[in-house]
Amino acid sequence: MRTSLLILAASVSLAFPVNAQENSDCLMCHSDKSATGTRKGKTISIYVNEAKFSGSIHGSLTCVGCHAELAGKEMPHDEDVAKVDCGTCHSSEQELHAKSLHGKAIKRGDPLAPECKNCHGSHDIYGVKDVRSQVAPLKIPFLCGKCHQEGTKVMQQRTIHQDHIVENFSESIHGEGLLKKGLIVAPNCASCHTAHSILPHTDPSSSIARKNIASTCARCHAQIEAVHRKIIRGELWEKQAHVLPACIDCHQPHKVRKVYYDLGMSNADCLRCHGNKDLKSSRDGRSLYASGDELSHSRHAKIACSQCHAEVNSSHVRPCETITKKVECSSCHEEVGQQFVKSMHGQLLQKNDVNGPTCKECHGTHGVRGKIDPKSATFATNIPKLCARCHREGEKAAVRYKGDEHDIIAHYTESIHGKGLMKSGLTVTATCTNCHTAHGVLPKSDSLSSVNRKNVPETCGRCHHGIQEQFENSIHHEKVGKTDKQLPVCSDCHSAHTIQRADAQGFKLEIMTKCGRCHEEIAKTYFDTYHGKVTQLGYTKTAKCYDCHGAHDILPVADPKSKLSHDNVVGTCQKCHEGANRRFAGYLTHATHHDPQKYPFLFWTFWGMTGLLVSTFVFGGMHTLLWLPRALQMKREAKRKREANSVKTDATTNNETNSDDTQQ
Repeated sequence: MRTSLLILAASVSLAFPVNAQENSDCLMCHSDKSATGTRKGKTISIYVNEAKFSGSIHGSLTCVGCHAELAGKEMPHDEDVAKVDCGTCHSSEQELHAKSLHGKAIKRGDPLAPECKNCHGSHDIYGVKDVRSQVAPLKIPFLCGKCHQEGTKVMQQRTIHQDHIVENFSESIHGEGLLKKGLIVAPNCASCHTAHSILPHTDPSSSIARKNIASTCARCHAQIEAVHRKIIRGELWEKQAHVLPACIDCHQPHKVRKVYYDLGMSNADCLRCHGNKDLKSSRDGRSLYASGDELSHSRHAKIACSQCHAEVNSSHVRPCETITKKVECSSCHEEVGQQFVKSMHGQLLQKNDVNGPTCKECHGTHGVRGKIDPKSATFATNIPKLCARCHREGEKAAVRYKGDEHDIIAHYTESIHGKGLMKSGLTVTATCTNCHTAHGVLPKSDSLSSVNRKNVPETCGRCHHGIQEQFENSIHHEKVGKTDKQLPVCSDCHSAHTIQRADAQGFKLEIMTKCGRCHEEIAKTYFDTYHGKVTQLGYTKTAKCYDCHGAHDILPVADPKSKLSHDNVVGTCQKCHEGANRRFAGYLTHATHHDPQKYPFLFWTFWGMTGLLVSTFVFGGMHTLLWLPRALQMKREAKRKREANSVKTDATTNNETNSDDTQQ
């Protein structure tokens, strides 16, 4: 392939004399991936990726700008091309590199000595700030590790060296910041050893020489004198004014940790005074006692007093007398601090409202413990008691409540969540912070609040993930249900603080009225049915809305997945009625005679029968009314006849009596 390209180039040069001045002329051959050449008897690839080169920091340069000996020459050029001299443009860097360990190794012909291209690349060189660059901060340890990682040829040839340099660095505080947290401001190899002037620590000019190491560290740790104590381990730290000792006396070069030396001394200094239980503030009389035992078992056991109380000045008799500000927890817990400032608690605190809680009110002061520690105030089973300090009825937060938001703690205690946590000790049960969050508490009217209507399903889904997935595919979720009406969320059916078990009788009876708040007309038709009437009598085993339609996975009847679809309705009925068949499932559950559009047969039958019944009663009533006068008249005539017959009978009886007397 190389030969064919040379023949092509030669033929072009014969027809048109070409000088290698334009990049396109060079790329005529070098853009072929299979193109090869020879150097010192070895076959090498001469392929140049045009896209990478044009996007590199040298993209605006011409090839002959670096390969200067080819300027003005005709193609094809000689195969043995001289090495590029980067010092032509980068003279200062070249000068430093020539004096460095790397440069000296090149001069003595060491085959392992790195050249410019070994670190920076050749045709794909990018700026240090470009993430694609081989010398970008995050890639430096891996770049240096090609030679200085344990087991490489370079490390095997060294007679005096530290073991596991790269490995130790990756586990150090610098390495963790750079490689694990992606902090590009964290030191890398070049930060301490420099990029081009790498010298052994025995060289007085080296950046890591004993007399220079402090100034090297001070490039990042500018306030190093201010933050260190004057006395460490009973020894004067500064032997001369403003002359720092070698940092490596305390911090090993590649094993720098957060705390490499004992901090007990500084804490002991504080506890000389603050370890006294009777110590009180002269301003407000509050106790200034700090229990060393409590601190040693706390989350901050490895944190020095001065790291929180940052304004202490060790040159004073009382170092803490210079403190003017309260401890700023967000200096370490920055993300949490940002959340808290935006929360309702943080906003109250910024307004100097007495109701605004501070960090210490929830977490404590010197006895701060992790949330997985049972003794911690923020341990799951202790959360309701902690929140109750302010939110129990009658306390400072509860008096601010409006409407029906009362007895929150009492309601929670009796809820399924509260009983699971406080009576059964289930630490996985939802606590106040699970729903309202720990540091980002916002009112439910705020769109960013975890208890805002639109966020409630996601909040509940943190524990009830399977149910959340069902709900998101149901007709009640905004993704599926397209309506102008407000769609329900978890708290509409289950409430917020009075959540009951779904299998409790009270919940089963109440759920019908909750469905009826939105589906009012359908609820009325349900209560007209056998199922509804039995439910009203308090019988919980009869079919209710969720038995037929589902609870969290309600879908339109037309949806094949619906429990009431044509393929599923028989199976739904068979849950209660084992012998149910297709004809049985045709029962009109919500049929009503009040809807002529949906049920015209029932509508007209009802009104027809009602009309017939009414007309019958009307006709019968009119007949009765018309017959009443005649009946009264007939009654009077009958009475007169009876009276006449009675008189006639009396007269006959008297005549017979008189006749008998005469005969005697």
